[in-house]
Amino acid sequence: MSEVSSAPSSIAVLTSGGDASGMNAAVRAVVLTAAHRGIDVYAVHEGYHGLVTGGDLIRRMQPADVDGILHRGGTVIGTARSDEFRTREGRLAAARNMVAHGIDALVVIGGDGSLAGANMFRQEWAGLLAELVAGGAISQDLADAHPFLRLVGLVGSIDNDMWGTDMTIGADTALHRITDALDALQSTAASHQRTFVVEVMGRNCGYLALMSSLATAASYVLIPEQPPHSDWPQEMSRLIRAGREIGRRHGVVVVAEGAHDRDGNRITSEQVRTLLQDDLGEDVRVTVLGHVQRGGAPSAFDRYLGTQLGHRAVERLLADEPHAPAQLIGLRGNRVVILPLMECVEQTQEVAERMKKRDYDGVLKLRGRGFREAYRILQTIQQAAPSPLPAERRFRIAVVHGGGPAPGMNAAVRAAIRLGLDQGYTVLAVNNGFRGLRDGDIQEMGWMDISGWVSEGGAEIGTNRYVPGPDAVARIAEQVAAHRINGLLVAGGWDGYRAAHELDRHRQQYSALDIPIVCLPMTINNDVPATELSIGSDTALNSIVTDVDKIRRSAVATRRVFVVEVMGRDCGYLALVSGLATGAERIYLPEEGITLGSLTADVHALAEGFRAGKRVGLIVRGEGSDPVYATDFITSLFEKEGGDLFDARAEILGHVQEGGNPSPFDRIQATILTARCIEFLSEQLRSGGRAGAMIGFLSGEVRFTDLARYPTLVEKNVHRPLEQPWLDHRELAAIMRG
Repeated sequence: MSEVSSAPSSIAVLTSGGDASGMNAAVRAVVLTAAHRGIDVYAVHEGYHGLVTGGDLIRRMQPADVDGILHRGGTVIGTARSDEFRTREGRLAAARNMVAHGIDALVVIGGDGSLAGANMFRQEWAGLLAELVAGGAISQDLADAHPFLRLVGLVGSIDNDMWGTDMTIGADTALHRITDALDALQSTAASHQRTFVVEVMGRNCGYLALMSSLATAASYVLIPEQPPHSDWPQEMSRLIRAGREIGRRHGVVVVAEGAHDRDGNRITSEQVRTLLQDDLGEDVRVTVLGHVQRGGAPSAFDRYLGTQLGHRAVERLLADEPHAPAQLIGLRGNRVVILPLMECVEQTQEVAERMKKRDYDGVLKLRGRGFREAYRILQTIQQAAPSPLPAERRFRIAVVHGGGPAPGMNAAVRAAIRLGLDQGYTVLAVNNGFRGLRDGDIQEMGWMDISGWVSEGGAEIGTNRYVPGPDAVARIAEQVAAHRINGLLVAGGWDGYRAAHELDRHRQQYSALDIPIVCLPMTINNDVPATELSIGSDTALNSIVTDVDKIRRSAVATRRVFVVEVMGRDCGYLALVSGLATGAERIYLPEEGITLGSLTADVHALAEGFRAGKRVGLIVRGEGSDPVYATDFITSLFEKEGGDLFDARAEILGHVQEGGNPSPFDRIQATILTARCIEFLSEQLRSGGRAGAMIGFLSGEVRFTDLARYPTLVEKNVHRPLEQPWLDHRELAAIMRG
């Protein structure tokens, strides 16, 4: 027997099951990473059908073959159901086709059924090859050269129903489609004082229904994980009628396609329409969103996620021992994780088993904390009024913004007010940031004062970059005392954190400031400490990606390089991630700076690419990358040196990155993190604590960090934290340049 190589001979990638936006990003990352590592890579077209059929459906891929697919929806290598692969004969054919191409490592992008089938194939591999040898289909030497099948799975599914990963490829894009549709329906429904019933996809997982309801202020939601009690029709009508009575002009009921009652009877959108129409005595319309939820260009998150997971899949295949069990590459918090594939599949299937047994508490537990938390929060904020509580409210909490505007600010204020009122607190809104706090521009808020805010961009209560000095701190202390503020929520960015720290460090000097303070990260720049991700940055990324897609299409008939400048000040997060999500050839970051040598090398690399047939080039530059080598300078340099090969154009995206309606991710995370902040303040107030803290995503978890540590967590003289884990993706960006 020949010696077994420690690395796979060749890698194949296939997409299976339902299509999901972001699959192309993963395929592209697999191809480019394999090429970078010197490994042959093949694309299996039409899923398992292509693996069984072989021939032209298994094709060698070069980096040039995946150029221009990052922004495309669906899967360019196709997907199809294959009854043949379910049979032993089909898997024999698949094994023969793979070894004929020298393939003994496989990346499968699909749902739990596709991944379970791939694992069975891996387990049978040795037996399949032995049978092929015995039948004379392949030689013993060929079988000996490929004794093991390495396997890594990525979850491509809009349903987001796989245990072990917080997000699946395609789910965020589907959520964008649903949220856009619900936003549009809200305005039509309000115009006519009408109720809409909207059915969304998800099979037996209510993720899309639940999160879209949280992101759009739906009146009622029906999901498989928590079937309603027998009186649900009356409760649903009561909530919508109560909303009408307090001034809501519309009602929207979201129905997951797998919704059912406690007895297992399916609840359909048409059934809900009939019930509401009969009970409310008004016209009720049904909208079934259907397969539009699957389609279209992938969101920035799905491009970034697919790229990360595809790259890590190849690296895992190269690092694994040949006989290692199959692994699944997923996401926990903001970190990529590697998990045993079959454990994830089995736990996912356990959800279905518990659903059959009507163990709905067990189902919710398996869905994870984030799902349970979102469901609990939604039950509160969709009420027509706060829960009945004693008339005397013990505590008064205030919410204030600081720093530049960030999409999601209004969603955070809305959540703070409703969740605070529901606990019996008086909730105050500070207008005009810390200037307003200094001047006493503070108002008490009611339940309906923030109706409709969840989907609005900007900051309704105002924000600015004002940081109080010593005199202003004294005046703020007077206002805090005068308005009897017991706790403060600061939802903002760099200057908001600085202002909060100023109050925190003057606790001993002013007793009125010796109160619980919590900072919520809200800035498109993602430049505040104690968090790996800030609210607002996802919306900015989607704005950048959308604009760059348009810019690329504008040059379809030319040979052109675009130099795109994005915001971020001293932090390169938007530049790096948008560069990864748009397939930029070069990314300039403030953390690295720009040199004449690097510009020269980049001009030569671009010229080589255009000589080889490239038609469009993309450079992404963070606005704070270099004070001398500005965007116009770089564009002029490239224009001059491009000669007859290409021309160059500058695109400075500007403040559109701060505007627009917040993305579903920013709405949802603003709401969930605000709920955690209200819990923090509540615990402090009830226990007599007076801590200051910063909430954030750290190592895949939501954590609180002592506000007093703020100065030790930031770099001097620049606006960015000392630790920026996303910088680890610079090598990935280099690989993705091909």
